[in-house]
Amino acid sequence: MKGKQTVRDMILSLAVIGLVVAVIYVFVPHDEDEEPVQAVDYTVELSTARRAAAYPVLAPDGLSEKWKATSVRYKGEEGDHWHLGFHAPNGQYAAVEQSTRTPRKFVEEVTQGARATSVTQEIGGDTWKRYQGSPYDALVREDKGSTTVVTGSGSIGILTKLAGALSES
Repeated sequence: MKGKQTVRDMILSLAVIGLVVAVIYVFVPHDEDEEPVQAVDYTVELSTARRAAAYPVLAPDGLSEKWKATSVRYKGEEGDHWHLGFHAPNGQYAAVEQSTRTPRKFVEEVTQGARATSVTQEIGGDTWKRYQGSPYDALVREDKGSTTVVTGSGSIGILTKLAGALSES
């Protein structure tokens, strides 16, 4: 008899614990729409890159606060590679990549294999070439001894907005 009571008590205990967990889950507020993105300040890295790089390092100027910088790095030993990643207002990813490395290899690497299309577009007085790929599309500009790539999972509209905001100062 004693063994049956122990099993029954254990099942009842598990049911009570399950009920408590369910009540906590239902009544404790949680927001699935809450933005889990942690923004980073890139001013120090940008200043360092602009002093060290062999080309004019670009960063956006005038984007709304809905654009959140999420990653930044400058690697002088890797072709003066500047990276600045963003969480765009639509929740997609967009990034600025610049380097003095061989354009073909650099573009392939930072776009994760996107391929050039025949489409070009004027943005801020500069001609950018469109690339398409999965997971990233891109806008690419070669000039001033470097290659600039605006890439990400965002729409071409998001990438164009970021490219249009780029500034040397």
